[in-house]
Amino acid sequence: MENRKLVIGNMKMNMMAEDISNYLKDLQGIKLSERVVICPSSIYIPYFLKQSYSVGAQNIFFRDSGPYTGEVSASQLASMGVHYALVGHSERRGYFRESDQDINKKIVSALKYGLEVVLCVGETLEEKNLLKTARVLKRQLLNDLRNLEGNDWDHVIIAYEPVWSIGTNVLPAKKDIEDTIGYIKGIVSEYFNYDDIPVLYGGSVSERNIEDLNQIPNVSGFLVGGASTNPKSFLKIIEVAVK
Repeated sequence: MENRKLVIGNMKMNMMAEDISNYLKDLQGIKLSERVVICPSSIYIPYFLKQSYSVGAQNIFFRDSGPYTGEVSASQLASMGVHYALVGHSERRGYFRESDQDINKKIVSALKYGLEVVLCVGETLEEKNLLKTARVLKRQLLNDLRNLEGNDWDHVIIAYEPVWSIGTNVLPAKKDIEDTIGYIKGIVSEYFNYDDIPVLYGGSVSERNIEDLNQIPNVSGFLVGGASTNPKSFLKIIEVAVK
């Protein structure tokens, strides 16, 4: 059976123009599956679009246009040929104090312009230690996914990223990831009556652990952070997850 997992590379605010040029040279001649999405800094998006890769934005603003210096709208991204948008990443929630209300507005705007939404949810270490993971995930899901209608759900992907795992090389146990993803799917089914939501895992995904992570039965793919900036590492992850 064909493996339909999705692999998304979130390059974050990394790499200079020369690094991007070298990165693309390393990928030259390698045909990436359409199930592989690269999310570079917004200024580098055209470089990847020119190579016909599936491209996503790391963030969007919920207004279509106007006096919002420094922001990029879903409509602008869609007009360029961008197909995916990360929304609600823990770094946006934490560093930029994005609320669930902000995130919900971004999701609605992204869907309005035909983007595939990748909603990031996850608990901090403090919340985990206080046994609040389920409560936090439920709050995020119910608030972030309000006001979706009809076919909107066919264009939403959830990425479970425990905040304490991002960039730390500390991963939850495979059984814990499986159970948490099952919980997320259950919340969406119970409260939104949608039974087929794809859920990715993200948080210190690397070429060293991808074989193990890929064995988790209910994982729909992976959101890769730092490893996506290294072509060799990223290609290894893709090789394992997208066959």
